[in-house]
Amino acid sequence: MTSFENPKAIRHFQSICDCCQDLVSRFHTPSDLKLYCDGYLQALRNCNSLEQKDQEKLEKLIERWILDPSSFIEPGSDENKGFFAKKII
Repeated sequence: MTSFENPKAIRHFQSICDCCQDLVSRFHTPSDLKLYCDGYLQALRNCNSLEQKDQEKLEKLIERWILDPSSFIEPGSDENKGFFAKKII
């Protein structure tokens, strides 16, 4: 995983992750999470809160994190019952 050197970038990453976990616990869809993250990242871009390289790194990392189903598996739970689990019909 890519690491950040800027403490601001770390705090923003953690904030996004925490909010997405909260959204998942309230049964929001993956598209809702993506919409939330896109808005958060756009707000960061608009206020120039991070350096360009940190902003780009954060955007790439969040994109990968949201697409990774293991990001939303609770500790000790079955990965087949997670948020993005495939339904067998």
